[in-house]
Amino acid sequence: MKNKFTLLAGAALAALSVSAAAQDLVVKIGHVGPTSGAIAHLGKDNENGARMAIDELNAKGVTIGGKKAKFELLAEDDAADPKQGTAAAQKLVDAKVNGIIGHLNSGTTIPASKIYSDAGVPQISPSATNPKYTRNGYKTAFRVVADDVHLGGTLGKYSVTTLKGKSIAVIDDRTAYGQGVADEFEKGVKAAGGKLVGREFTTDKATDFTAILTNLKAKKPDVVFFGGMDAVAGPILRQMKQLGIEAKLVGGDGICTGELPKLAAGTMADAQVYCAEAGGVEGAGKKGMEDFKAAFKKKFNADVQIYAPYVYDAVNVMVAAMVKAGSSDPAKYLPVLAKTEGYKGVTGTIGFDNKGDIKNGALTLYTYKAGNREQLAVIR
Repeated sequence: MKNKFTLLAGAALAALSVSAAAQDLVVKIGHVGPTSGAIAHLGKDNENGARMAIDELNAKGVTIGGKKAKFELLAEDDAADPKQGTAAAQKLVDAKVNGIIGHLNSGTTIPASKIYSDAGVPQISPSATNPKYTRNGYKTAFRVVADDVHLGGTLGKYSVTTLKGKSIAVIDDRTAYGQGVADEFEKGVKAAGGKLVGREFTTDKATDFTAILTNLKAKKPDVVFFGGMDAVAGPILRQMKQLGIEAKLVGGDGICTGELPKLAAGTMADAQVYCAEAGGVEGAGKKGMEDFKAAFKKKFNADVQIYAPYVYDAVNVMVAAMVKAGSSDPAKYLPVLAKTEGYKGVTGTIGFDNKGDIKNGALTLYTYKAGNREQLAVIR
């Protein structure tokens, strides 16, 4: 009897040791974006990009340091609110995440970046474009899109030289993103010899723009720049139409979405809106992006809004650094992540400079015709 129990106990111990040896290395990737509020459609787009990358990595059976990795996505909603953003950041740090993808907005990304820096957790934003994000000296902060200096400045120059704007007005929503991109747009207009006739302010929660648009109408602008997101740009377009303002509306990546025509409710004229996305592919890279969009549509039954491919690349760049370092420990893979060079992503080739900004970031210029976004050019 004793021998039988000894054998059973031995078998149980052996089974336990085998299961422990076979146990996966759990890697927690945090994602933060606004999945509630006015731009929830963009936040969900981002989260789906992360989910797609995580699911594919798990299907591939990635090994890190000789152990099979099991990736878990910890998704948080920051509602595009800085206070909620820092609370989400602290929650993920407390959950001992191995890395962070996000946030979507500059206004939430920048305050959250200090929390990640203090915890030593690498953070890659797929969409925050305010230059301040990577200029605080945090070694943990990276982004995979061009910043507002490039984006706003390029749009300012484009408005003068290509759109032939003679009198240009500016509106911004006072967020870190909206105000930042509007400031850079103004600099671009002035550098190109353009004339600014007025600047107005609103908020990212506003719905009535009659007063500021009436002010601008008196100045007869032929180009109006809006620094903010599509949820506000749509009603601005509707109210411009109501007031008989026939100016072109120009904006950054925040308005450059598939949802904008719906938000404008049929008031957008062909080639009235011009916008730039902080990123872009050309030549051979176009097929990879089209394949991604088709796979995304099949998986989520939704079209890519704007940033999902950048989120997807950000997750994969982070995991590639873990694989190369042979560790998912933030302290061990962070130096490898910082040296990322020549990574071939869906959104193009990714490498980081010493600030954590993408090297040689692209911009894609678009307009809208018949309610569809049409690419005009990729600029570097």
